[in-house]
Parts: sequence; C-alpha cells; structure tokens
Amino acid sequence: MTRITVAKGDGIGPEIMDATLDIIKAAGAKIEIDEIEVGEKVYLAGNTAGISPESWDIIRRNKIFLKAPITTPQGGGYKSLNVTTRKFLGLYANVRPCMSLAPFVSTKHPEMDIVIVRENEEDLYAGIEHQQTDEVVQCLKLISRPGCEKIVRYALEYARHYGRNKVTCFTKDNIMKQTDGLFHKVFDEIASEYIDIENEHWIIDIGAAKMADTPEIFDVIVMPNLYGDVLSDVAAQIAGSVGLAGSSNIGEECAMFEAIHGSAPRRAGQNMANPSGLLQGAIMMLNHIGQPDVAEKVQNAWLKTIEEGIHTYDIFKEGVSKQKVGTKEFAQAVVANLGEMPNTLKPVSYAKDAALTLPKYKKKTPAKKDLVGVDVFVHWNGTDPDEIAEKLIKLGVDGTELTMITNRGIKVWPEGFSETFCTDHWRCRFKSTSGSGISKRHIIDLLTNAEAQGIDSIKTENLYEFDGKQSYSMGQGQ
Repeated sequence: MTRITVAKGDGIGPEIMDATLDIIKAAGAKIEIDEIEVGEKVYLAGNTAGISPESWDIIRRNKIFLKAPITTPQGGGYKSLNVTTRKFLGLYANVRPCMSLAPFVSTKHPEMDIVIVRENEEDLYAGIEHQQTDEVVQCLKLISRPGCEKIVRYALEYARHYGRNKVTCFTKDNIMKQTDGLFHKVFDEIASEYIDIENEHWIIDIGAAKMADTPEIFDVIVMPNLYGDVLSDVAAQIAGSVGLAGSSNIGEECAMFEAIHGSAPRRAGQNMANPSGLLQGAIMMLNHIGQPDVAEKVQNAWLKTIEEGIHTYDIFKEGVSKQKVGTKEFAQAVVANLGEMPNTLKPVSYAKDAALTLPKYKKKTPAKKDLVGVDVFVHWNGTDPDEIAEKLIKLGVDGTELTMITNRGIKVWPEGFSETFCTDHWRCRFKSTSGSGISKRHIIDLLTNAEAQGIDSIKTENLYEFDGKQSYSMGQGQ
C-alpha cells in the first residue's frame, strides 16, 4: 500500500480527480490518500505560493503527489505553484508521452508515438531577470552539468525500461555554444554508454519542424527546459489534443503527476470535462510506485473506451464518435472496460519489474580554474563605439587592456560596422596584457577607476579557463 498526496485543484479539477480516483481504485490500485488544498482559495487567503507549509509537509512525507489543475489569480505577486513544486522538490524530469489515437481521435499523424523528456529545473526558468539600462533587460540562462547528466540519463533509462529504441537530443548549440553546447556534449558522453539505444542530435529549429511534420520518425526526445515546455504542448496537440495528455515530474526523492491542461473554470461543475489527461498522469504514477499491473489494466480499459467511441465533448466528432458523455459517465465506461483489451489501438504491456529508479548524482572532481579576463557591462547613452572605447582605455589598470566591445553580443569595437545598431548596453572586455591571466584585484581597480571617471558599470562577468579550455563566448563577428 502506497500513501499518496492528492490535490483536487480548481475549476474542473475536483471533477476529473474524482473520476480518476474512481477508475484507479476500481482497477485495484493499492493507495492510501492524504488530501490537501492548493490553488486559488489558498492564494486568495493571502498565501502567495498557493500552498500552506502544512501541505508541503504532507507532500514531502508521502513523496508522491497527484495534482489536478489549479487557477493562479490574475495580477502580480502570485507564484506559479507548478514551477515552485518542481524546483523545491527537485523534480528534474518532466515526462510527457504523446500518442496518436487515430482513427478515433482526429490527428494528421496517425503513427505518432513519442515521449518528450524535458529538463525541469533550470535553463531560462531559473527566473533570474534584471533591467540593466533604459533599453535592455536580461534573463540568465543557467545550464548545469548535474542538470544535464540527470535528465539525459533519465531519458536513456526510460527508453531502455519501456522498450523504446531511439533517443533524440534537441538543442541550439550552434548559437549557444556554452549552455546548449554543454547539454549536447553531456548527451553524447552518456549516450555512448547505451549501445542498445540509437541516439542522435538535431538543432532545435529544424528538429521542431520535423517533429511537427513527421513525428513518427522520433521515439524519445530529450531537451532543455524552455524547448521542452513549448514542444511538449505542440506534440500533445498534434497527437490529438492537449486535453488527453498527462505528465510526470520525477525527482530523486519525490514525484508529481498531473494533466498538462489548465483548470478551465468555464467548464467547472457541468460534468463535461475530459478526465483523460489526469488519468494518464495517474497511470504514470502507478508505474512509478511499482504497480504496473494496475497501470496496464487502466490504460487498456481507457484505450478500449476511446475505441468504442465513448467520448467527452472535446473529442466528440460526428461519424467517428458513438456516444457523447460527461465526466462521470466516461469514468464509468472505463471502469466497465477494466480487464478488456482494445482491438484496433495497440494494447500496452508495462514492465513487471521494479519501477524506474536512478542513482543520485555524484559531484565530479573540480577542474583547474584560471581567471583570464573580465567583461564589464556599461550603461552609456552614446552611439559611437570609438568614443566609449576611448573612455575605457583611460581606466589605466596595469596588466590589463581593453580588447573588445560588443553591443547585444555583436562586436562593435575594434573594427566594427557603422551600420550596426547600438543600444545603451555595452559589454567591454578586459584581458591580461601578458596573456598570463588577471586577479580579482585588477577587477576591483577597474571598477574603482570607472566609478571615478563617471562610467556606469552595471555588472561584471569573469572570464575563466577550465583545465586550460576557454569557457566564455566571443562576440558575434569576432
């Protein structure tokens, strides 16, 4: 018996959660439930996180969280509960199967059967943003080796565990050579350990186009956070409907399972909502907690129900569907089909062994780290790079020299183009005159001199070599 935490959420949440629990209990799920309240009522009671400390305690104790969609109130100050939960609990892997149900649910891709594995904790979703000048704001893209290793290994282990043959990596490392470059490098390193799994890499733009056009050529796709967020919704929609898709969020200690759609408050209380997305999340939960026999029974009954044309309004189509039903009636139909197998759709057969588990990440031996320069970012309202260069050269710190100025990443000094449009945000690179590196004292002196001369330095980024390898970007045009 596994004790789980359940949140019925907002809008259609309570209806689809009740339907989901009715189905999995009827199938023999060995679970005990602690129910908590999260979402709109908690937000409006003054809790900006949408969840109480007591509820956190229950989730952390039980480790398994089945959550219906919630409503985040409009206006500033309210934090996304989904993002908060994923980060606080270390739920690094977001897994979204996207499978065609043709010909019973409309799709242009009847052979589609892919799984999106999305890194869930970092990338641009670190949420670190600053306005730095009148004209420029920044968002930091953070990619870590532990984050890459954990998600890549999870994708490959998932493929092996569920009998899938290929894992594809999507990045944009032709442009973001350090961040996406690390993700791609780690993918290649770890994929080489899995000789039984085919692996490949695509640049995200052409990969996304190919996925939207011919998704049947892909099997498991692993991606950094932002790309995975966008493409998992695209994949779910082209498979048939976002409303049919479930999601698991897996960490080293805890896991959360949910539908990927929202709370749809306009449909609340009308017995109309399709519980399939949350049910798919619950099926993933059953596999995760080591009850694959129950998960298999529920999934095959659900496929049988879809195949019989018993559909809720969102997927009902004249000439294909046989009966339009409400939330409760759909759940009852699935329960009635427990023990049955679909005839046209492919039945599932889940692994009967232990649930998929991975070892915890272990830190690597630190590399030799050498400080070789510094980028000083300056707020300056002028437009002539030669003019700002003249000011910066006069900072006059022994052992350093100004080597480059960029504007929005484009080199504008020396030998820039007059046609390049410049904002008020300038990256000014100082390096050692001898090539032997600089010290933190050099940086302090540079900033002290800049302040004395009225130059508005807004931030610095240190330039490092790790084990002798350059570990910072150059300017475009460099």
